[in-house]
Amino acid sequence: MKYKVAEKFVSVNGEGLRSGELAVFIRLAGCNLNCSYCDTAWANEADTIYKIMAEEDIYTYIKSTKVTNVTLTGGEPLLADGITILLKKLAGDKDLSVEIETNGSILLDQFIKIENRPSFTMDYKLPSSGMEKVMLTDNFKYLTKQDTVKFVCGTKEDLQKAKFIIDQFQLTGKTNIYISPVFGKIDMAYIVDFMKDQEMNGVRLQVQLHKIIWDHNKRGV
Repeated sequence: MKYKVAEKFVSVNGEGLRSGELAVFIRLAGCNLNCSYCDTAWANEADTIYKIMAEEDIYTYIKSTKVTNVTLTGGEPLLADGITILLKKLAGDKDLSVEIETNGSILLDQFIKIENRPSFTMDYKLPSSGMEKVMLTDNFKYLTKQDTVKFVCGTKEDLQKAKFIIDQFQLTGKTNIYISPVFGKIDMAYIVDFMKDQEMNGVRLQVQLHKIIWDHNKRGV
Protein backbone atom coordinates (compact mmCIF):
# COMPACT_ATOMS: atom_id res chain seq x y z
CA MET A 1 0.00 0.00 0.00
CA LYS A 2 0.96 3.65 -0.37
CA TYR A 3 0.55 6.20 2.42
CA LYS A 4 0.63 10.00 2.38
CA VAL A 5 3.24 10.91 4.99
CA ALA A 6 3.12 14.60 5.85
CA GLU A 7 5.90 14.39 8.46
CA LYS A 8 8.24 11.88 10.00
CA PHE A 9 10.56 12.77 12.86
CA VAL A 10 11.92 11.76 16.26
CA SER A 11 11.09 13.74 19.37
CA VAL A 12 9.86 13.25 22.92
CA ASN A 13 6.26 12.19 23.17
CA GLY A 14 4.43 15.34 24.21
CA GLU A 15 1.36 13.64 25.68
CA GLY A 16 -0.23 10.32 26.59
CA LEU A 17 0.97 7.32 28.55
CA ARG A 18 4.54 7.65 27.25
CA SER A 19 4.81 11.41 27.68
CA GLY A 20 8.44 12.46 27.99
CA GLU A 21 9.80 9.32 26.30
CA LEU A 22 11.44 9.33 22.89
CA ALA A 23 9.12 8.43 20.04
CA VAL A 24 9.26 8.29 16.27
CA PHE A 25 6.29 10.08 14.74
CA ILE A 26 4.60 9.26 11.45
CA ARG A 27 2.05 11.92 10.53
CA LEU A 28 -0.38 10.91 7.81
CA ALA A 29 -2.13 13.61 5.80
CA GLY A 30 -5.89 14.09 5.77
CA CYS A 31 -8.72 14.32 8.30
CA ASN A 32 -12.50 14.04 8.29
CA LEU A 33 -13.00 16.66 11.04
CA ASN A 34 -12.43 20.38 11.34
CA CYS A 35 -11.93 21.14 15.02
CA SER A 36 -11.90 24.78 16.05
CA TYR A 37 -8.57 24.45 17.87
CA CYS A 38 -6.77 22.07 15.50
CA ASP A 39 -3.00 22.63 15.70
CA THR A 40 -2.16 20.48 12.66
CA ALA A 41 -4.76 21.83 10.22
CA TRP A 42 -1.99 22.28 7.65
CA ALA A 43 -1.74 18.47 7.36
CA ASN A 44 -5.41 18.25 6.41
CA GLU A 45 -5.41 20.70 3.50
CA ALA A 46 -5.92 19.33 0.00
CA ASP A 47 -2.68 20.97 -1.17
CA THR A 48 -0.53 19.90 1.77
CA ILE A 49 2.88 18.55 0.83
CA TYR A 50 3.41 14.87 1.61
CA LYS A 51 5.68 11.99 0.66
CA ILE A 52 4.28 8.72 -0.66
CA MET A 53 5.68 5.81 1.34
CA ALA A 54 4.89 2.09 1.34
CA GLU A 55 4.54 0.18 4.60
CA GLU A 56 8.01 -1.28 4.12
CA ASP A 57 9.47 2.22 3.67
CA ILE A 58 7.79 3.43 6.85
CA TYR A 59 8.99 0.39 8.78
CA THR A 60 12.55 0.80 7.49
CA TYR A 61 12.58 4.45 8.53
CA ILE A 62 11.27 3.61 12.00
CA LYS A 63 13.92 0.94 12.53
CA SER A 64 16.66 3.29 11.28
CA THR A 65 15.92 5.70 14.14
CA LYS A 66 16.62 3.04 16.83
CA VAL A 67 13.59 4.42 18.72
CA THR A 68 11.09 1.80 19.88
CA ASN A 69 8.05 3.98 20.64
CA VAL A 70 6.03 4.72 17.49
CA THR A 71 3.21 7.27 17.24
CA LEU A 72 0.96 7.26 14.19
CA THR A 73 -0.86 10.55 14.01
CA GLY A 74 -2.45 12.99 11.60
CA GLY A 75 -4.79 14.25 10.51
CA GLU A 76 -6.68 11.05 11.17
CA PRO A 77 -4.42 8.05 10.51
CA LEU A 78 -7.23 5.47 10.59
CA LEU A 79 -8.72 7.04 7.45
CA ALA A 80 -5.72 6.03 5.33
CA ASP A 81 -6.41 3.37 2.72
CA GLY A 82 -4.81 0.12 3.79
CA ILE A 83 -3.97 1.35 7.30
CA THR A 84 -4.61 -2.16 8.66
CA ILE A 85 -1.76 -3.45 6.48
CA LEU A 86 0.63 -0.92 8.03
CA LEU A 87 -0.59 -1.72 11.54
CA LYS A 88 -0.07 -5.44 11.03
CA LYS A 89 3.40 -4.78 9.65
CA LEU A 90 4.36 -2.81 12.76
CA ALA A 91 2.61 -5.27 15.08
CA GLY A 92 4.85 -8.01 13.73
CA ASP A 93 7.86 -6.39 15.40
CA LYS A 94 7.56 -7.15 19.12
CA ASP A 95 10.31 -4.64 19.90
CA LEU A 96 8.07 -1.73 18.89
CA SER A 97 5.43 -0.07 21.04
CA VAL A 98 2.88 1.46 18.66
CA GLU A 99 0.36 4.15 19.55
CA ILE A 100 -2.32 5.61 17.29
CA GLU A 101 -3.78 9.06 17.90
CA THR A 102 -7.37 8.97 16.65
CA ASN A 103 -10.13 11.55 16.75
CA GLY A 104 -13.04 9.51 18.09
CA SER A 105 -15.09 9.45 14.89
CA ILE A 106 -13.70 6.18 13.48
CA LEU A 107 -15.04 2.86 14.79
CA LEU A 108 -12.22 0.83 16.33
CA ASP A 109 -13.74 -2.63 16.17
CA GLN A 110 -11.67 -3.92 13.24
CA PHE A 111 -8.40 -2.55 14.60
CA ILE A 112 -8.83 -4.05 18.06
CA LYS A 113 -8.68 -7.52 16.50
CA ILE A 114 -5.09 -7.10 15.27
CA GLU A 115 -2.68 -9.42 17.09
CA ASN A 116 -0.30 -7.38 19.26
CA ARG A 117 -2.54 -4.42 18.47
CA PRO A 118 -1.43 -0.81 18.96
CA SER A 119 -2.63 1.31 21.85
CA PHE A 120 -5.19 3.97 21.06
CA THR A 121 -5.13 7.55 22.28
CA MET A 122 -8.67 8.50 21.37
CA ASP A 123 -10.18 11.97 21.59
CA TYR A 124 -13.67 12.72 22.71
CA LYS A 125 -14.40 16.03 21.02
CA LEU A 126 -16.17 18.43 23.38
CA PRO A 127 -18.58 21.29 22.55
CA SER A 128 -15.98 23.98 21.82
CA SER A 129 -14.42 21.77 19.13
CA GLY A 130 -17.58 21.99 17.02
CA MET A 131 -17.25 18.26 16.28
CA GLU A 132 -18.98 16.54 19.20
CA LYS A 133 -21.90 15.45 17.03
CA VAL A 134 -19.74 12.86 15.23
CA MET A 135 -18.25 11.18 18.30
CA LEU A 136 -18.77 7.40 18.42
CA THR A 137 -19.35 6.42 22.03
CA ASP A 138 -19.51 2.76 20.94
CA ASN A 139 -15.71 2.96 20.87
CA PHE A 140 -15.60 3.08 24.67
CA LYS A 141 -16.43 -0.63 24.87
CA TYR A 142 -13.25 -1.51 22.95
CA LEU A 143 -10.80 0.44 25.09
CA THR A 144 -8.74 -1.01 27.94
CA LYS A 145 -6.03 0.13 30.32
CA GLN A 146 -3.70 -0.17 27.31
CA ASP A 147 -5.48 2.86 25.84
CA THR A 148 -6.34 6.48 26.63
CA VAL A 149 -9.33 8.77 26.20
CA LYS A 150 -8.31 12.42 25.86
CA PHE A 151 -10.66 15.31 26.56
CA VAL A 152 -9.36 18.60 25.12
CA CYS A 153 -11.06 21.36 27.12
CA GLY A 154 -11.26 25.04 26.29
CA THR A 155 -14.25 26.15 28.36
CA LYS A 156 -16.18 25.44 31.55
CA GLU A 157 -18.84 23.78 29.37
CA ASP A 158 -16.19 21.43 27.98
CA LEU A 159 -15.11 20.44 31.48
CA GLN A 160 -18.68 19.80 32.55
CA LYS A 161 -19.32 17.64 29.48
CA ALA A 162 -16.09 15.69 30.02
CA LYS A 163 -17.17 14.93 33.60
CA PHE A 164 -20.59 13.82 32.36
CA ILE A 165 -19.11 11.46 29.72
CA ILE A 166 -16.54 10.01 32.14
CA ASP A 167 -19.27 9.22 34.66
CA GLN A 168 -21.88 8.04 32.15
CA PHE A 169 -19.56 5.46 30.61
CA GLN A 170 -17.57 4.72 33.80
CA LEU A 171 -14.37 5.38 31.91
CA THR A 172 -11.95 5.54 34.83
CA GLY A 173 -12.57 1.85 35.44
CA LYS A 174 -11.95 0.94 31.80
CA THR A 175 -9.09 3.02 30.46
CA ASN A 176 -6.75 5.96 31.11
CA ILE A 177 -8.36 9.41 31.19
CA TYR A 178 -6.59 12.68 30.37
CA ILE A 179 -7.82 16.25 30.36
CA SER A 180 -5.76 18.57 28.18
CA PRO A 181 -6.24 22.35 27.88
CA VAL A 182 -6.77 24.04 24.54
CA PHE A 183 -3.50 25.93 24.27
CA GLY A 184 -3.96 29.55 25.38
CA LYS A 185 -7.72 29.21 25.95
CA ILE A 186 -8.15 28.07 29.55
CA ASP A 187 -6.19 28.46 32.78
CA MET A 188 -4.80 25.12 33.92
CA ALA A 189 -5.32 26.15 37.56
CA TYR A 190 -9.02 26.45 36.75
CA ILE A 191 -9.00 22.87 35.42
CA VAL A 192 -7.35 21.66 38.63
CA ASP A 193 -9.95 23.49 40.74
CA PHE A 194 -12.72 21.90 38.68
CA MET A 195 -11.18 18.45 39.15
CA LYS A 196 -10.97 19.04 42.90
CA ASP A 197 -14.54 20.32 43.16
CA GLN A 198 -15.87 17.38 41.14
CA GLU A 199 -13.71 14.79 42.94
CA MET A 200 -12.33 13.51 39.65
CA ASN A 201 -10.20 10.66 40.95
CA GLY A 202 -8.38 8.63 38.31
CA VAL A 203 -8.29 11.54 35.85
CA ARG A 204 -5.00 13.21 34.86
CA LEU A 205 -4.33 16.76 33.79
CA GLN A 206 -2.06 16.57 30.75
CA VAL A 207 0.25 19.35 29.66
CA GLN A 208 1.50 19.12 26.08
CA LEU A 209 5.27 19.03 26.59
CA HIS A 210 6.14 19.86 22.99
CA LYS A 211 4.34 23.20 23.31
CA ILE A 212 6.38 24.06 26.38
CA ILE A 213 9.76 22.96 25.07
CA TRP A 214 9.40 24.56 21.63
CA ASP A 215 7.32 27.31 20.05
CA HIS A 216 3.74 26.05 19.98
CA ASN A 217 3.56 26.51 16.19
CA LYS A 218 6.79 24.66 15.43
CA ARG A 219 6.50 21.54 13.25
CA GLY A 220 8.53 18.38 13.41
CA VAL A 221 8.68 18.29 17.22
